[in-house]
Amino acid sequence: MIKVKKNNFLFNEEVNTCLKNIIKNKSFANGYIFYGAEGVGKKQTAFKFVKEIFKQSSHSENVEEKITKNNHPDFLIIEPDSLLGSKNSRSSDLEKTMKSGSEIIKIAQIRNIKTFLGQKAIDSEKKIVLIIDAHLLNEAASNCLLKTLEEPSNGIFILLTSKLNLLLDTIISRCQIVRFRSFSSKQIKAIFEDNLDSSKLKINTKLKFEDLINSANGSPNQLLKNFEIWNDFSDEIISALDSPIKNNLEILELSKLISEKFEIYQQIFLVNLIQTIWWRKTKNTRIVKKLENLKFLLKKNIQPKLAWETTFLRISIEDL
Repeated sequence: MIKVKKNNFLFNEEVNTCLKNIIKNKSFANGYIFYGAEGVGKKQTAFKFVKEIFKQSSHSENVEEKITKNNHPDFLIIEPDSLLGSKNSRSSDLEKTMKSGSEIIKIAQIRNIKTFLGQKAIDSEKKIVLIIDAHLLNEAASNCLLKTLEEPSNGIFILLTSKLNLLLDTIISRCQIVRFRSFSSKQIKAIFEDNLDSSKLKINTKLKFEDLINSANGSPNQLLKNFEIWNDFSDEIISALDSPIKNNLEILELSKLISEKFEIYQQIFLVNLIQTIWWRKTKNTRIVKKLENLKFLLKKNIQPKLAWETTFLRISIEDL
């Protein structure tokens, strides 16, 4: 596991300024939507926001500890059902679960919010409900949440999402949107120079640090995952994927190796990285599009070995 020197390096200063003003003025909306790409600090910032709200009105001395351990009486976390049993899993196991496509937020979980809000706050002025990956609400759960948002209550809702378009327009209209912008490659590099413990970092010398940064798509958290996933790949694969492959036999052998040895989430990471490296070397948009289609096939888990073979062969024939 890669360690960082600080635990707040993902916090977005622009967002924090906005939230601090809300807390200072006690100008709380009924609902907030924290929207932005995966890994840009939405969840970390939400927890910080919740802690500050409770500290403002609570007489308890261990507010932060209660929230961190998820045993604060006025705080409820709702998250996709398939993740609930994975709290003690290794990060790699959790990543596999999250990529399975089976996670969902069900209506029973949203009904639980009504019960929670129906009880008087114990240790604060308001109760707070945090909904993680709110775009995974199913239709029934979305309609139930909408009704809950419409009803006057003593609660504050915070919805986290990377896919705003999947939320009901009526839910969006009842919440204040807090936008988390992706970081530039320069910003991510600066963040990691200040916060990453480089002594714990192991990167193959054949790989450019900039390629890993660019493949993270503006997400510091994704870059951390990229470092960890990258260490699972052998020198053989690293060398073979340094540039578009021309040899058909090598394509077949490498496709077999990748599809059999690595999980889908690792394969998708590899495609992202290949896109970055090959674009830097070729500036060929057709290659990028073919690799984008490969990611789509992998996410659908449609014959991964055949998907790799077909993509590499098409790139070899049409673009080299």
